[in-house]
Amino acid sequence: MKSRILTRTILLVSFISLFTDVASEMLYPVMPVYLRSIGFSILLIGILEGIAEAVAGLSKGYFGQFSDRMKQRVPFVRAGYIMSALSKPMMAVLTYPWWIFLARTIDRFGKGVRTGARDAILSDETTPGNKGKVFGFHRGMDTIGAAIGPSLALVFLMFFPGHYKTLFYLAFFPGLFAIALTFLLSEKNKPGISSAVGLTDNGIQASDSGKVPGKTQEEHRNTTGFLAYLKYWRLSAISFRYLVIGLLLFAVFNSSDAFLLLTIKDKHISDTWMIALYIFYNLVYAALSFPLGALADKIGLKTMLISGLFLFAVVYLCFGFIASLTGFVVLFFFYGIYAASTEGISKALISNLAGKSDTATAIGFYTSFASMFTLLSSTVAGLLWYTLGLKIMFIISGAGVLLAAIYLLIVSGKIRYVNSPA
Repeated sequence: MKSRILTRTILLVSFISLFTDVASEMLYPVMPVYLRSIGFSILLIGILEGIAEAVAGLSKGYFGQFSDRMKQRVPFVRAGYIMSALSKPMMAVLTYPWWIFLARTIDRFGKGVRTGARDAILSDETTPGNKGKVFGFHRGMDTIGAAIGPSLALVFLMFFPGHYKTLFYLAFFPGLFAIALTFLLSEKNKPGISSAVGLTDNGIQASDSGKVPGKTQEEHRNTTGFLAYLKYWRLSAISFRYLVIGLLLFAVFNSSDAFLLLTIKDKHISDTWMIALYIFYNLVYAALSFPLGALADKIGLKTMLISGLFLFAVVYLCFGFIASLTGFVVLFFFYGIYAASTEGISKALISNLAGKSDTATAIGFYTSFASMFTLLSSTVAGLLWYTLGLKIMFIISGAGVLLAAIYLLIVSGKIRYVNSPA
């Protein structure tokens, strides 16, 4: 890896994400089981996850724009990680539904505060032609944490089966380490106002028929109000709109991964194997994020993203019909490939469809609506499972994502980068 691609700041941000995910993912695979043990129904779990993501979504949009307006990144990153760390022990202190909702909301609110600013730091540290590598590396590091966390949980539960509450206290410590690393970050290049140039999918200049950042965008950044970021849609480039429509159509059918874990439990597979499968998925995801990001820089970010969505559709269409451990291993392997092909790539694409001074707003706008649509998706998924069964739920989700992939394939030629030279 060349130092000019992976700077000190990129490495710091990536390690911060790694330790935060160690904390979060110690809990994620056991969260559905823990919630069921304290009286939550499948439907209520879906509502909890959806509301938490909706809160995160609204805050992502607001704080993304706030970061651009203040021309600062680090304070938002630090505050967001502090809130997420504090939420972990809260989940164990009390088990009242309203308290669980509060703790989960604080965790997601912290994610909302930091996401736009953090991704803008990554975007500002590289060039459009290296976005796939940088965002892929960050997602890979983040996902290594997502593999370490469940591994620690698995070892702990082997010695102390059923002691879920203790895990919530233990998860506080890697979160503290992540907070400490945020104090090594510093504001270097504050986002400024710059003209935009069009770029093709491989970083070559091209025209864009949509609006570009300029005076109206500066006025937008100075607009206050919790929902002021919604105005970005009207001011954004047409390419941004084409892409976001497809990504949000995907979000409508992409429910929480908690349902994948609950499916494993529904097939009477042990907690140990459930966590092991989740670790396996994250290892595949982590191992492939950087190489697939590098490949995306060569073949085109759009091509990689669309391929990943087609793969997601196939996995979901198969998920409801699998009952064997071997079958789940195969599906989680391909699910890891899907994640590595899309998660970082989508943000890399969006960062290339916005002016440099509006990066956090653009990412915040997209992630805001994606999270709110997750509220709808997770709630409907829980309702479909409850009323029609898991097979119907997965068929509907897979078919919906297939439509999103086809849409993006049709409009891909109309999506051209708009970004200032790095």
